[in-house]
Amino acid sequence: MNDLLEKINSPISSAELQRRWDAVRAAMRERRIDVLLMQANNDFMGGYVKYFTDVPATNGYCVTVIFPVDDRMTVIGQGPFNMVREFAHEDDLLRRGVSTFMGTPSYASAHFTASYDAKLAEKALAKYAHARIGMLGVSAISYALIDTLQKGSLANAIFSDESDLVDQIKCIKSEEEISFLRRAAHMQDTAMQAVFDQIRPGMTDLQVAAIAEHVGHEHGSEQGLFLCASSPMGVPPVFANRHQQNRMIQEGDQFTLLIENSGAGGYYTELGRTCVLGQASSEMKEEYEFVLKAQQFTASLLKPGADCADIWHAYNQYMRENGRPEEKRLHSHGQGYDMVERPLVRMDETMKIAKNMVMSAHPTYTTDRTYSWSCDDFLVGERDASERLHAFPQKIFEL
Repeated sequence: MNDLLEKINSPISSAELQRRWDAVRAAMRERRIDVLLMQANNDFMGGYVKYFTDVPATNGYCVTVIFPVDDRMTVIGQGPFNMVREFAHEDDLLRRGVSTFMGTPSYASAHFTASYDAKLAEKALAKYAHARIGMLGVSAISYALIDTLQKGSLANAIFSDESDLVDQIKCIKSEEEISFLRRAAHMQDTAMQAVFDQIRPGMTDLQVAAIAEHVGHEHGSEQGLFLCASSPMGVPPVFANRHQQNRMIQEGDQFTLLIENSGAGGYYTELGRTCVLGQASSEMKEEYEFVLKAQQFTASLLKPGADCADIWHAYNQYMRENGRPEEKRLHSHGQGYDMVERPLVRMDETMKIAKNMVMSAHPTYTTDRTYSWSCDDFLVGERDASERLHAFPQKIFEL
């Protein structure tokens, strides 16, 4: 136990895990759901697994979790053939709330292993052959898992998508969760400052992004994206992933960076800013001032009970009235264990805004000569989302 206490990075408290399990089980009983089934292979968009177990799925390795309404969990993950570990009721720190861990060496790159996890799940779900099985995050669950179960011994079970049931609980943060999210935002403030302190002509975009990643690791970050781009003045620096970060930065260039990594506890926030290795143009400054107004406008609409579709339409009306391009993708969304978490502020979201949601707001648009944006996280309070979790200055930095 002492070895685990030293090894585990920022574990969530057992009381917080119990709060989640109790809330979800109460909702399951209302819906008459006997067991929940979830699966993930990464900790960018694999938040259900982390939420229930406090252990992330990583590196493309599949993790399957079975969460009964009246019993402890079964977890299936990477391991040797025929591996089965049973856990006593005295909670193991790594496997709290888990009765059984089953291992198998399956890999998405080896098609013939596709059924290995599914066959173990079939064993774990044996007593639910005629039960109601709720699935979480159906886009993340493999075809092989559901196909094996529905064609096998669970052919008579009732399967339903119960993502919304859990999302309504998961997206409203407890005080403990909010404290972790504040730490993540502070970590990103520190990383962005380090980048702007160290960026120099002659560095590649990738070398600059590596500064932010290093700072994150020093503060307990486990995963993240660092999207960036540099360009000469007058050419929009639309950020991109590492494959497109080989450009060498020149004197007078502008540089955009989005730090979107998880902090201690595995919680995601995101921070985005632009700097210039010289003087910013008046056009850049003018557009940035408008971006801040657009962000503040969005935050003012993030009121408890607000409809996301209404916010989406109001935001685009605001953009049209001010002669700027409408958003056609996503300009605000929740964050937590998932880098992009519900609710999505769009016309297709059914979830309403609620107190203690943490929302990222990143109004963004491109003109012929500018890439204008700003990205910060906000906490929804009693009236709106006026509290910005990031303390990093909102300006274009001239270095």
